[in-house]
Amino acid sequence: MSGTVKQDVMDRARGILASARAVAVLTGSGISAESGIPTFRGAGALWRTFRPEDLATSEAFERDPALVWEWYDWRRGLVAAARPNPAHQALARLESRCDTFTLVTQNVDGLHAAAGSRNLILLHGDLWTVRCTSCGLEREDRRVPLPELPPRCSCGGRLRPGVVWFGESLPEGAIERAAAAVAAAQALLLIGTSAAVWPAAGLGEVAIEALVPVIEINPEPTVYSDRVISLAGRAGEVLPSLLAAR
Repeated sequence: MSGTVKQDVMDRARGILASARAVAVLTGSGISAESGIPTFRGAGALWRTFRPEDLATSEAFERDPALVWEWYDWRRGLVAAARPNPAHQALARLESRCDTFTLVTQNVDGLHAAAGSRNLILLHGDLWTVRCTSCGLEREDRRVPLPELPPRCSCGGRLRPGVVWFGESLPEGAIERAAAAVAAAQALLLIGTSAAVWPAAGLGEVAIEALVPVIEINPEPTVYSDRVISLAGRAGEVLPSLLAAR
């Protein structure tokens, strides 16, 4: 167990999860950072001289699709070399023990699915999906590196990454399904998220208003830390310990 977590707080969190048959989880980039994937806002976010905010937009894609795809091809290479860490694996085990389990993630790397999680809501899309800007066809493409930048659809149209860019709406119904799962849960886990990106950050408020116990696992304090059960530390260390007695 992480040395920064007090035993009485850990015991309280364990007790909540031990009796919870319906569990909801929200994960952010912090959980994938432990697998070596740089976060958008942390060290390693800068690519060449560009910030993610300069590239992850429809305007940037219209202006220079090859440049945007160079960045995504680089990111896909990083993710392809990454593996699920103990936190991803612990969540997959937790799902197998629950009657109802929903994992909502802001991440696009596919590591939750690789670890064995099944009931997923991908709020920001999937790095391994490509979508045609002409005919709208979506498909999986796991080639690394891609042989052509930008890649093309069979119809001849330009393909774009199947992720949600800045200024775009979330997948239809995703946040509504996530909020419903949180409100119906007997426990909500907030893992590796700074609670700074909305509307995902609002899921904590949904839980608090519905009187659902919230357990936060994050190395740094967030806006929720003084309102929920906060376990400070790395998810890969804290989460397996939290679930060990379940």
